[in-house]
Amino acid sequence: MPVINVHKDPSTLTLTFVAEFDAPVERIWQVWQDPRQLERWWGPPAWPATFERHDFEVSGHCRYYMTGPEGEKARGWWRITAIDAPHRLEFEDGFADENDEPATTMPTTRCVVTLEAAGAGTRMTTVSEFDSAEDLERLVKMGMEEGMRLAMGQIDGLVAGTPA
Repeated sequence: MPVINVHKDPSTLTLTFVAEFDAPVERIWQVWQDPRQLERWWGPPAWPATFERHDFEVSGHCRYYMTGPEGEKARGWWRITAIDAPHRLEFEDGFADENDEPATTMPTTRCVVTLEAAGAGTRMTTVSEFDSAEDLERLVKMGMEEGMRLAMGQIDGLVAGTPA
């Protein structure tokens, strides 16, 4: 697994993932920038993602859904707040209702992704910030930590020996 560390910090309301990949920073950036590549890893293996919208620019919106093993759909959205290609991406991340509108009954997180060279590869640090300790615990109990581990674990296969 490429995830080498996960740290849940209720005092700062964050959940941090550190992963390392045998690919250059520019290649790992592409798995965020290209929606077809993003679909190949964003959801855990049993819940693949489909991006219906992917406006990869500051203030851009993304809409996606993950399809479960029984055909059920979990919808989500992003609003991109900052891009410093190919090293930093910031976005708000939330659940969506059946009309692809933000679900007001579910937490929204702020996510910061940083990519830095680590030898011949890349270290990706992903920090999700929550509004409250309750929101952090709620999403962890829903499987966010394990889901992200499994999802990020698919990036190695996506980039292994393949140019974008």
